[in-house]
Amino acid sequence: MRHAPALAAILVAAALAPAVAQSGVPLYVEYEADKPRERLGFREIWAYLMQNEEAMLPSDAPITDLAYFSGRLSVKGELYGVPPVERLSEAGARKHLVIAEVGNQALLHFVLSPEYGLRDKLVADIAAAAIPYDGVVIDFEMIPSYDAAAFLEFLSLLDARLGKRMLTVCVPARTRKLDDAYDYARLTAVADRLFVMAYDEHWSGSAAGAVASIAWSDRVAAWAVTAAGAAKVIMGMPFYGRGWGDKNPAGAYRFSSIRKLLAEKSAAQERDAEGIPFFRFSETVNYVVWFDDAHSIARRALEYRGRGVSMIGFWRLGQEDPEVWNLLRIGD
Repeated sequence: MRHAPALAAILVAAALAPAVAQSGVPLYVEYEADKPRERLGFREIWAYLMQNEEAMLPSDAPITDLAYFSGRLSVKGELYGVPPVERLSEAGARKHLVIAEVGNQALLHFVLSPEYGLRDKLVADIAAAAIPYDGVVIDFEMIPSYDAAAFLEFLSLLDARLGKRMLTVCVPARTRKLDDAYDYARLTAVADRLFVMAYDEHWSGSAAGAVASIAWSDRVAAWAVTAAGAAKVIMGMPFYGRGWGDKNPAGAYRFSSIRKLLAEKSAAQERDAEGIPFFRFSETVNYVVWFDDAHSIARRALEYRGRGVSMIGFWRLGQEDPEVWNLLRIGD
């Protein structure tokens, strides 16, 4: 077993006392002895902080690096909305300017490809905005695979302009090599840090489940260390939870489906003042909510440390169980 002996008790209940809830979800039975006996040490502990949520930054939390979210790209591919680093003047951690575009593939193609004349100006503008910061975090998500080379070239140009400032790149969680723009090995050849977004194993459109199960997180960490090397990998963890309901009636209905539903529910059809028909009915909706607390975060962090990971990070401040900061410390 690769876990520190003083902390091995945190795993005991999972092995000795599985149970099954009425829903069929295995239950973890917690014992008083099943607690960390010492704080888990990491060389770097990163945390995202949203602009205008500076009050969410704990004054005494063991945080080495703050990722300040975020500068954005306009529809013209220009940088805007850079958060003023002066708002973090009381924080002792290093400050990193996050540049984010998380959903617009077409926009990312136009800013990354040199043929459209946007890339070099964006690189210069990011470098200028980063002057009061300690580094830059690039969070470009959903980059098309055909832009992989352009993404690498963009990062190389930006790294050269940043000088001694740190360059960090966010990547989606992977358990194997894929033919996409997020080749861990190639990215770490350019970047100083690789922030692995090891969350959303289950998401709003999937079946219900943990945002990041321990077993899945361990597989992600194993691949990250293999592909990129432990020295540059930051394993990201979620502070947030997600909820699912077994029924969601929102949507568009065919007339035939509406008539069927009306009959099934024995509902009374009404009309509004304009004569448009509608009906009402009530029924029970069952919800399941998966989330992380300090205990589950400590278990995941312990797995990461066992993989040789010395840096972890969190999305995002203000969403956490405050007890988590009592289980972590800065240091190997």
